[in-house]
Amino acid sequence: MSDEAPSPIAKVAKSSNRGSAPGERRGGRIKGTPNKATASLKELAREYTSEALEALIGVLRDSESDAAKVAAAREVLDRGYGKASTVIAGDEDGGPATFVHKIILEGVRPGEGR
Repeated sequence: MSDEAPSPIAKVAKSSNRGSAPGERRGGRIKGTPNKATASLKELAREYTSEALEALIGVLRDSESDAAKVAAAREVLDRGYGKASTVIAGDEDGGPATFVHKIILEGVRPGEGR
């Protein structure tokens, strides 16, 4: 053995630590951090909120088309009260949905195959 320092070009074997542990995040924005790319667009759009709402109400009041009135009304209500939740109904009486699971065990003798 020699007393010389290892060459700076020498490669060191390293075990691979690729992949993420369960629940570990590896990149992207931290949860709750606003998206900088769309923040300025949102800010600009919010400057026209009252004008856009007035336009929707104008369509609701003045349009000849029933489809346009319904669409405008839906947009106004969604902004005022949030979107309606989807309800999954079960039986005809409006009770909760029920799920039936059926497990079938089949035996196959060695050599018979399928």
